Amino acid sequence: MPTSVHEFAWPDRVVVGTIGLPGARTFYLQVRLGAQIVSVALEKQQSALLAEKIDEILDQLMTVEGNPFSVPPSTPIELVDNDQLEPVQEQFRAGTLSLGWDPTTAQVVMEAYPITDVDVDVDDESPDMDDANETEMLLVRMPVGAARAFAKRTREVVGAGRPACPLCGYPIDADGHTCTLPEP
Repeated sequence: MPTSVHEFAWPDRVVVGTIGLPGARTFYLQVRLGAQIVSVALEKQQSALLAEKIDEILDQLMTVEGNPFSVPPSTPIELVDNDQLEPVQEQFRAGTLSLGWDPTTAQVVMEAYPITDVDVDVDDESPDMDDANETEMLLVRMPVGAARAFAKRTREVVGAGRPACPLCGYPIDADGHTCTLPEP
């Protein structure tokens, strides 16, 4: 099964952004290096978890004596990216995500794999069966400052959705909200 790898070793830009209105937003992980752009659809929860885990990795690295990887405690101002997504052509929808650390390059390593269709009918012999066996993945390596900026922006994007109801905690839609308090 050949794998097509979209690899970005020192990307110009790595961001999470959205398309759509709160309540109906689609989240995208977008990476650019020069003219090459890859956009991968994510769930809101995947985006939030990415930011949380990247910050955990960076915070843990800061505790190493002398901070040898020069991990910034907050986002360097010159790395703040509040621009919108570039034109989106969805490469795939992420199913599995993984994070790691490469001490040889001092980079956070992020991998995204597409959702796999486990319901493929094996008896369905079609001329495109070889294409169905092809997989792809996104591999991104971010220096520590860019990773800190990525996490900050991602938290802001996730938090910019619908406000939560103070009584039940569920999101409040623009057209109203019926509070569903649990019965005592």
